[in-house]
Amino acid sequence: MEFSNDQCSHFVAAQLVEWRVITCYNRQMKLTVRRVGNSLGVILPKNTLDEWGVGEGDQLELTERGIRPAARGGLSHQALDQLKRRIALAVVRSFTPREIRAQMLANLHRWKKQGTWGPAYDEWHAIAQSEDDGALFAVMLGHDENAVRLRQSMPGVGLLPEAEVRKLNEEAGG
Repeated sequence: MEFSNDQCSHFVAAQLVEWRVITCYNRQMKLTVRRVGNSLGVILPKNTLDEWGVGEGDQLELTERGIRPAARGGLSHQALDQLKRRIALAVVRSFTPREIRAQMLANLHRWKKQGTWGPAYDEWHAIAQSEDDGALFAVMLGHDENAVRLRQSMPGVGLLPEAEVRKLNEEAGG
């Protein structure tokens, strides 16, 4: 079950070490909203708090999808690449290779004009100008070292709606 914005504004939360989403119900128990002073809050089971390594005064982030722990140091390199692959997969599922190349070339042109050209952009430019769909998909979706390296600076920005990218980012964190 998801929280409405009104319901979410009344929860007292604790920061969690792991990225997990807490919603009104977990698999083992129903959580109840209770009065805490002049506010409302949820009491989490002690064994859950112990497992997460959190205590009084710690904080959680409230998102449209529920309550989750605040980020600690961001995603690992591997988790970040998995997120970039998921974004690339969403792009491949939604757009033709021609549309993907056009957006990439437009971004690369703009970035070069702004003076933000990086070493991998020459490689992306060559891939975007070629008609080889296999080469394009290999770097967007591949697991090899070259694909992982190039995905760190993929010029496909602007193809997916912001809400979809936000959802993929939230899923990567939780």
